[in-house]
Amino acid sequence: MDDKPSLRRRLKAARSLRRRDELDRLGERIAAFGATRAHGAAVVAAYAAVDTEPPTRALLDRLTEAGCTVLLPVVASNGLAWSRYDGWAALAVRAGLLEPVTEPAQEVTAAEIVFAPALAVDRAGNRLGRGGGHYDRALVGVPRERIVAVVFPDEVLDALPTEPHDIRVGAALTPDGVVEL
Repeated sequence: MDDKPSLRRRLKAARSLRRRDELDRLGERIAAFGATRAHGAAVVAAYAAVDTEPPTRALLDRLTEAGCTVLLPVVASNGLAWSRYDGWAALAVRAGLLEPVTEPAQEVTAAEIVFAPALAVDRAGNRLGRGGGHYDRALVGVPRERIVAVVFPDEVLDALPTEPHDIRVGAALTPDGVVEL
């Protein structure tokens, strides 16, 4: 099994091969399955995808249109804070990420579902992130079944290297549907 840095490099290289039109099409499918998963939730935490990440713009907009309060992360000095999503045009680029410009409003624990970024997940629910540990720290105290990693179908793997601090997820949202882990 690859170590985490090698695996991250390999997964990022594979993502870089996807074309923009393919990502747009996959984003619509992610939105459809994600909206179904979040049906009835009043508060959902998610993220604004950048570059070659599985696209979340359509998902964020669909959740908002359904009357859901959507919280997005903002990188703060002490970790992630959570601000309300008020539309894609109200996001600003900061440190290569898209973040709301409004002040943090709620804790992530208020969310009934958390759509978390990931480079991969495994069948046991282990999540491989970018390596900064922001989400592992932010999701402490959030029940596993409420955390859904957003990945491409080929990023649901049999096993991943793990460390004691890694937070596990309950499901993966892909353009092909939701995979329970």
